[in-house]
Parts: sequence; C-alpha cells; structure tokens
Amino acid sequence: MSVLTIGLNHKTAPVEIREKLSFAEHSMHENLTQLQSNLGIEGSVILSTCNRTEIYTVSKDEEQGLDSIVEFLSVRSGVSKEHILNFIYIQTGQKAVEHLFKVTSGLDSMLIGETQILGQVRSAYEIALKVGSTNSVLNTLFQQAINTGKAARAQTGIDQHAVSISYAAVELAKQVFKDLTGRKVLVIGAGKMSELTTKHLVSNGVSGVIVSNRSFDRAVELARQFNGIAVKFDELFQHMEKADIVISCTAATHYVVRYHQVMQVMDKQPGKKLMFIDIAVPRDIQPDVREIENVTVYDIDALQNVVDNNINERKQAAIMAETIIIENAKSFIEWEKNQYVIPTITELKHRGEEIKQKELRRAYNRLGEMTDHQRKVVSSMANSIVNQLLHDPVTCLKSYASTEKGAIYTEALQNLFKLNTANNVKEDKDNDIKAN
Repeated sequence: MSVLTIGLNHKTAPVEIREKLSFAEHSMHENLTQLQSNLGIEGSVILSTCNRTEIYTVSKDEEQGLDSIVEFLSVRSGVSKEHILNFIYIQTGQKAVEHLFKVTSGLDSMLIGETQILGQVRSAYEIALKVGSTNSVLNTLFQQAINTGKAARAQTGIDQHAVSISYAAVELAKQVFKDLTGRKVLVIGAGKMSELTTKHLVSNGVSGVIVSNRSFDRAVELARQFNGIAVKFDELFQHMEKADIVISCTAATHYVVRYHQVMQVMDKQPGKKLMFIDIAVPRDIQPDVREIENVTVYDIDALQNVVDNNINERKQAAIMAETIIIENAKSFIEWEKNQYVIPTITELKHRGEEIKQKELRRAYNRLGEMTDHQRKVVSSMANSIVNQLLHDPVTCLKSYASTEKGAIYTEALQNLFKLNTANNVKEDKDNDIKAN
C-alpha cells in the first residue's frame, strides 16, 4: 500500500490549464465516487483551490494507481493525457507525505506561511470522509497533516510576519499605538489599496472609519463597508482632528497633505499622536510632515522594507518548519508500514490458535478422562509450542516493516503459511468507518 499524489499548481501550470483541471465543491461527491471506481485506487481525497489541484490516493499498485488518476483527469477535463503530463508533479511514499505536510504548513503556497490553505485541506478531507472515499491510511495521513500544519505555525511563527503592504501598515500602526482598539482612521482616496489597509486595521481593533474622496459617491460606498462616514474632500482636515491614523492613496500628482495643514491640526490638540500611511506614488504626504512633533509618516518604501524583512523572517521559519515536516512524515511512514504487516501477523496468530485448538481437542479425545490439572498442563504446553514457533517470524516481520523489504517478507509469509488477510483488512476498514 502506497500514498500517491498527482497535482499541479501555480508553479507548474498556467491558469488556463489549472482552471480546466479544477473541481467545484458541488461536484466533489460525483468526482470522488468516479475516481474511487478506478483500478488501483483504495482511497482518495481531492484538494482544489485557485492555485492548485491535487489528488491524494492510496494504492497497492503505484503504476496502476497513477495511470488511473491521469486517465480520470483526462476524461473529466478533455485535456489529453500527454498534455496533462507536461504540467503535473507526481510524488509517492514519503515524498507524497512530506508534500502534503508542506502544503498544510504553507510552505508550498504562493505566499509562504499563508493560513487559508490549512482550512482548505481540512475541508477537502471532510468532504472525502463524508463521501466515504477515504480509508484508514488517508484518515491518519490527513489528520496528521492538519496537526503538522498547526504545529509548524505554532512552533516557528511562520504566519506571524506581515508580507503584504496592507498588513505591514497594520504592523507599523501597532508599533506606534501598541493597541489599536478604539482608534479612528481617516482614509483619503477610496481605491483598492486603501480598502484593503482599512479592512486589516478594522479587523485589528480600529473602530471609527472616516472616508474622504474627490468622488463623494465612492467615499460613501467605501465608508458603508465599515459602518463609517463619508466627508467631502475639502472637509478632510476638519475630520483629521478626530483621527489617530491617516491612510492616503490618491492618484494626485501633487501633495494632498502639506506641512502647514498638519501643523494646524496638531496645534489644536497638543500631545495628540498622529500616524500617516502614505501608499501613493507619487507621494500624497509632504515629506516635511514627519518633522512635526508626535507625527509619524510611513511611505511606500518604508512599508516595502517591512515586507522584505518579514519575507526573510518567513524564509527562516520555513527552514525550521521543514524539520518538523520531515520528522512527522517519517513517523507516519513507520506507522503506515506497520499497518501493512498487522493483518498478516493477526492472521498468522489466528492460524496458530486454530491449529492449537484442533490438536488439543484431538489429544483430549485420545487421552480420555483427565483431571483439571492435567488438562491445564497439556494446554499450557500447546500454548508454549505455538508461541515459541511464531515468536521469531512475528518479531522479524515487525522489524522488517519499517524497511524496503517489509512488503516482500510480508508477502512471503502469507504465501508460506497460505494466509488470507482479506478478512482482517475488511474488518479494519469497517472499524475505521464506524470510528469516523
């Protein structure tokens, strides 16, 4: 039994290919059921996001399983198998496990350490579980993958460093004010960047939003999103007196906020702290404004420096996360290999018990009437013979389980003792379905 992964992402395929091979959530039941009916597929989970499509399966025959997945993708998408092979990556065994753990940890994302992918993996697994396309191996794999993603973030802080301009603005605002709860923001310009930055500030505690824009209708529209107020552009300095943070991002070719205007605002409120976030190019805030006491100004270069530093921090955290991923992947592979030999060991012990009971009945019939003590002695001897006979094969098979020869020795033992492990596998699968 082997874990297989076939996938494509933003690094291996252009959007026109990714969209053809993507899966809508409402069609997952049908697609998982269809995939599961293919030869070589023992279990399957489909992960489909805007940046990736990945199919995780368990198969007894790697080659057959991989062929079935590519064929399934080709039939479903209308893209030829030959063309699909130009864009996909294939991982098997421990590499497939490590890949999934990297995905949940955010190491394989367009933005290192992003958190959304963890929820997307969890959702994909839960859908497959509901459909019934998973098995005990995939259940354990995805549960460990989700836990690994959580551990990587908790132990390395890989998701704690702002790596977008809008998030960087929030980080700098926290440095100025420590706590953003109850703070007010004045937004000058109602473009997308202003909207994103305001959104992040509000989610971090800012409670009052004032929007000023040359197009008043657009100001009203943006203010409505945050339960704020819109003000006319020529009134913005009156309202700046109420603000703690000013975001400015207009298309003006001249300074929108000048030194003397800010001085007038600050003179009316001695001791007031005021922070400017100037995202515009050309700049909206006159550089001299930063010389005013209790006024802080961050322009786009300052924000970009924060982003660049934090990207480096995430890269360092990613190195630490790799160690966690490799250790957890090795642990899973050891567990998986042990699962492969367990049905054989169980069936071998069952066969030994059958033979023991059969021969004990025959011995008791031949010996005639016996005392309880005599029966116990005979039974104990039979137990000892069977246990000693099976001890070495069982012990050796367990030790071989974590090696490349594990499958070979397991199959050899099954053939030598004519063991039928199908019933044990079915019981394990039934029990796993009941447990979930």
